[in-house]
Amino acid sequence: MLGRLRQSGCFGVLRCIQRFISRLMCVSVFRRVKPGQLSILLAFSLLLGGCENGPDLVHLHGSTMGTTYNIKYLADTQSLPSPEHLKSEADRLLEEVNNQMSTYRPDSELSRFNQYQGTDSVPVSAQLYAVVKEAIRLNQITQGALDVTVGPLVNLWGFGPEGRPEVIPTEDELSARRKIVGIHHLNLTEQGIRKDVPSLYVDLSTIAKGWGVDVLADYLATHNIDNYMVEIGGELRTSGQNLSGSAWRIAIEKPTVDKRSVQEIIEPGDMGLATSGDYRNYFEKNGVRYSHIIDPSTGKPITNKVVSVTVIDKSAMTADGLATGLMVLGDEEGLRIAEKYEIPVLMVVKTEHGFTEVTSSAFKPYLKH
Repeated sequence: MLGRLRQSGCFGVLRCIQRFISRLMCVSVFRRVKPGQLSILLAFSLLLGGCENGPDLVHLHGSTMGTTYNIKYLADTQSLPSPEHLKSEADRLLEEVNNQMSTYRPDSELSRFNQYQGTDSVPVSAQLYAVVKEAIRLNQITQGALDVTVGPLVNLWGFGPEGRPEVIPTEDELSARRKIVGIHHLNLTEQGIRKDVPSLYVDLSTIAKGWGVDVLADYLATHNIDNYMVEIGGELRTSGQNLSGSAWRIAIEKPTVDKRSVQEIIEPGDMGLATSGDYRNYFEKNGVRYSHIIDPSTGKPITNKVVSVTVIDKSAMTADGLATGLMVLGDEEGLRIAEKYEIPVLMVVKTEHGFTEVTSSAFKPYLKH
């Protein structure tokens, strides 16, 4: 889908001017326009031309990865590709990401790796290699909290592509699945990636949307589009300014289920941003709430009081992965890691009296009250 909005400071008067010109043009069909009217017509035409010199805000949107994507950019030069062309390319690029990394497509590159029951190195695309490499790096930063091999556990708890019913697994089931989980079983080679446990299952959903955002943002940059916002399922990147000439402002949602409201307003600048939360994707059994975010150290849903984590980074993929990893760690350990690596992070923590915010030092400059 495509949309355009014209930038000008003349919205309030344009309609009146356009109506007046239309009347004059209609009059001219039947009789000569008087010289005074012609002068007014020319003056208003010049005014309209000046008002329309501002850039267009183009909005492209569609579906991908089980969610939606939105691209907003300022078309401030005539040399840019058409919105229709950019929309077609965005769809093509996102389809490519899905074909590489989706676990819901049995013929995707990642699914074929998961189906392979061997331990030899498997050649993969440069894109899949880069995402796996970053996942391994983020696992180290988060002390194992982000682990892209926990897919069998996610499936066991009913949150994955297996489509299991939402039931509480037995300890024996957990023990069996944990034996085939662990990012230390996943290795990079010169030729590709390999696993030393044949049944190892890799799920990149914790960082794939962020990677998709980076792919689209980098594509816009190749066409010298400097002012944009790209968003996929809540993960995003911004650059430059919006239609009003100001920096892009992003509202962080308050972690409530019954209504949507704003927790904070931030200006990310030329950065990526991702939020991880468990307040919408969960199930309840016998009065106990089970989150879709699994703690690799226990094989069970997280039980800490953190309900959402927002991270800012140059890469939306990195922000995406860190948001999940820091959420698993909880507010105290997560904040310690954030301060150690100078990660801009905002955590919303549930307390007896509602919600409280915990921010790292690096996040504070982005807050706009």
